[in-house]
Amino acid sequence: MPELDKDYGHKPVLLRECLEALAIRPDGTYVDGTLGRAGHSLEILRRLTEGGRLIGIDRDMTAIEAARERLAAFSDRVTLVHGNFSDLGNILRDLGVEAVDGMLFDLGVSSPQLDEARRGFSYMHDAPLDMRMDTTAALDARQVVNTWSYEELRRILFDYGEERYAPQIARAIVRRREEGPIETTGELAELIRTAMPPQALREKQHPAKRSFQAIRIAVNGELEALPPMLRSAAEGLRPGGRLAVITFHSLEDRIVKQAMRELATGCTCPPEFPVCVCGKKPKLKLVTRKPTVAGEEELEENPRARSAKLRVAERTEY
Repeated sequence: MPELDKDYGHKPVLLRECLEALAIRPDGTYVDGTLGRAGHSLEILRRLTEGGRLIGIDRDMTAIEAARERLAAFSDRVTLVHGNFSDLGNILRDLGVEAVDGMLFDLGVSSPQLDEARRGFSYMHDAPLDMRMDTTAALDARQVVNTWSYEELRRILFDYGEERYAPQIARAIVRRREEGPIETTGELAELIRTAMPPQALREKQHPAKRSFQAIRIAVNGELEALPPMLRSAAEGLRPGGRLAVITFHSLEDRIVKQAMRELATGCTCPPEFPVCVCGKKPKLKLVTRKPTVAGEEELEENPRARSAKLRVAERTEY
């Protein structure tokens, strides 16, 4: 079991499972497409020798700066890139990297982003509405909440947050902003709470959880970034190279599951065709048919791992 880096709190989600899934070669080249706190990256680097290399990508410049400090002992074998993993193909091309031995993507919001109140991701702290993973991006949560139409708000709350009270919440937001802009996470969380019926408030989870998730996903274009990233990842792996993806909610998991299945499917000709005419070959083979989830020991140590699901695929020889 990898050691916990005490200076940085909990060990990363599904760490042992990720390291096993990647089947790390000491002289291999690996990508951590979601650096975050760099916990996964640190453990990958500890397993690389002088000939090995890690490419760490994150759209959050704060994460890049923190990783540079945390991974300083391995500076000779790590390259940090400020970018969006949806641009993975271009990032590897710009670095002159033709193919890598493994890629890891730990999706969603990172612990530091949630814990840093001023970033506006959390409904537990009152802060300016922001929710941008990349603080240089133009669109923030304040714009979504205060300028998007009722129909757009209802759609993202329902589609991205799976919020069954999306119409009531969207109507409450539109009514409230007629009096003046909604400025803070606290204002928004309270508005959501008051828009929901009494039975919804008796649920275990915070009433604003699903809505905040939906707005965050919309602000950062998280779901739209997944298909191009997954296609580029499959193209960028050497034969036998592994792709490991951790998701935290059903929308992400559905997209990853479907994309991996499609990339693992070869011929798409109708069954009645006597021979293949499409010429399609599978780019991946599935290593895990069902997702790997956290065990009881990890859940006791890190409750945020409860919704984590790990899916793994391997590049075929084609």
